[in-house]
Amino acid sequence: MKHGKRPTRRQKQLITSKRLNHNNWLVVKDSRETFDIVHKTSGKVRSYPKLKGVIV
Repeated sequence: MKHGKRPTRRQKQLITSKRLNHNNWLVVKDSRETFDIVHKTSGKVRSYPKLKGVIV
């Protein structure tokens, strides 16, 4: 299982924009190409592609 870190304010807004509760998710990777988050209890990993720094 990947270990994540608590999201920043901007990352919380991005998680909320995907209709997810930011309190339940940790950030694993935030690069130019992808935004990867992992659920705190289930361990499910989600990945969202980015285009020019904006999440699609």
